[in-house]
Amino acid sequence: MLGLKQVHHIAIIATDYGVSKAFYCDVLGFTLQSEVYREDRDSWKGDLALNGRYVIELFSFPFPPQRASRPEACGLRHLAFSVDDVVKAAACLEAQGVKCEAVRIDPFTGKRFTFFNDPDGLPLELYEQ
Repeated sequence: MLGLKQVHHIAIIATDYGVSKAFYCDVLGFTLQSEVYREDRDSWKGDLALNGRYVIELFSFPFPPQRASRPEACGLRHLAFSVDDVVKAAACLEAQGVKCEAVRIDPFTGKRFTFFNDPDGLPLELYEQ
């Protein structure tokens, strides 16, 4: 048996590292655990934690290609975050200038959810616990 335990981290490449770092930390509430500039690659790497748990590796690279996003492109579809109240969380994002889609109901679980985008258009989801 392979023995996978959990997802260790998610790597995200940003076109503007500072803008994305501010979005994930100041808007979404992640904490910057460590940060390094890799001069040989002209690249920043930040390790971001959510509630003390390392979750996201945030990178910058010079001139990254655009991400194929819609409609339903192959690859990572979206990154979802669980919240206690989707409507309240979406209102918090909207108050900070982050546009959210209309809240929908998952037909299989009956739970509420909505989507929004990070500064590079990466689709993110809020999903009610």
